[in-house]
Amino acid sequence: MSVGAQLSVTDLRRAARHPVDFPVIAEHHDRGDVKMHICNISAHGFMIDNGENLNRGDRVIIRLPVVGRIEAYVIWTTDDRAGFQFERILRVDDFMAMIDELQPNPRLRKDR
Repeated sequence: MSVGAQLSVTDLRRAARHPVDFPVIAEHHDRGDVKMHICNISAHGFMIDNGENLNRGDRVIIRLPVVGRIEAYVIWTTDDRAGFQFERILRVDDFMAMIDELQPNPRLRKDR
């Protein structure tokens, strides 16, 4: 039985991403609290646009509306952006309720 992040899930990149503007303070395993800005999110993960100094495999815990605390792993980095995969897939109803809170303007939400 393997332990740790499964970071090789490429099929999940096709998941619908929703643009958001959500600052969050993440708990980083080694560096403590780290300010992050989530710019898009899906049921499988999220992307930040201020990901300097993060490395593939880094683990963080963030708090999201509706979902609460959730762990995520860095699966890619480039320049100042970084992509994270949640340690579990979010339930559809929780995800949609979270999007409604994070992106209150219905014109900016993806079609459902």
